[in-house]
Amino acid sequence: MTQNTLSLPTIDLSLWQDRQAPDDTFLASLRNAAHEYGFFYLKGHGVSADLNTDLMVQANRFFSLSMEQKEQISMVNSPHFRGYNHAGREITRGKADWREQLDIGPERAIVTDLKDKPAYLRLQGPNQWPKTLPQFRVVVLSWQDQVLEVLRRLLEALALSLGQAANAFHSVVSNTPYQLLKLIHYPGHLGDGERQGVGAHKDSDLLSLILQDNEGGLEVELASGEWLQAPPQPGTFIVNIGELLEVATSGYFKAAVHRVVSPHSGRDRLSAAFFLGAQLDATMPILPLPDALVNFSTGITQDPENPLFSQIGQNTLKGRLRSHPDVAARHHSDLLSAASSKALHHA
Repeated sequence: MTQNTLSLPTIDLSLWQDRQAPDDTFLASLRNAAHEYGFFYLKGHGVSADLNTDLMVQANRFFSLSMEQKEQISMVNSPHFRGYNHAGREITRGKADWREQLDIGPERAIVTDLKDKPAYLRLQGPNQWPKTLPQFRVVVLSWQDQVLEVLRRLLEALALSLGQAANAFHSVVSNTPYQLLKLIHYPGHLGDGERQGVGAHKDSDLLSLILQDNEGGLEVELASGEWLQAPPQPGTFIVNIGELLEVATSGYFKAAVHRVVSPHSGRDRLSAAFFLGAQLDATMPILPLPDALVNFSTGITQDPENPLFSQIGQNTLKGRLRSHPDVAARHHSDLLSAASSKALHHA
């Protein structure tokens, strides 16, 4: 593993006192962090330490349940890709991730009549909740609501840092953006293999926010190809740029490749990762960057194994089908054949 003396930058959101006229130094620091790294620590976010602790306590209680209890809300039961996955069930870059996790989204009604409607509407629906943990749902939804507002505010600051109006992204996040929370447990790795907690990947959303426990393992790939460790820092979240912001900025902001290395045997890691997408029926706006920034925009990175789509629902459904082949096979087999590709692309 490559060691690096660099560290991710830290952004203090509390320095933004006036939402209409943030300090130029704050905006420049934020823009540089998103442009140079695509990852940064976020402090001054306003989410209480007590709520973060409550969330991790609830997550630990869930993962401490018996496998039989956890499997009662297995994701494979949900056409909306909500629920529990045991270690090895999710795939990244064709390899199994050594982590168990619970995927939770916003509580919304199922779209019942899907005839002649976009396939991505299948993603909307209810969560599965553990019946033996009565406070779990309350704590999780409260935390989701608070970090959603943090990321909405951060999007405004990012827009301002690019010379745009603060509301540049309001049309795609103000009403019902696609959002996803993953509560994740990384068991200690028993073997001598690659220790893939989660394989190298980019996030397909606008912004991701990560709450870590005290166990490290998160790593970010630098432009040089080296891997930079992102150890936990008290009172902070990790925030990273997703593919949709890369699309919106024509590559000025890059969705950085990152991974998690499994803990050694006898240790484990717990984290909460919240992903803010956009409304499924929206198309990502392409921002007209100031001339001073255009020359530093290198265009969108197109990976043949992971094509980028500016239409939100199409990009989101693509990622879920790829990551969860068992759910795709059980509930969405009609989208997996070449003959049915129009269903996936229909908007």
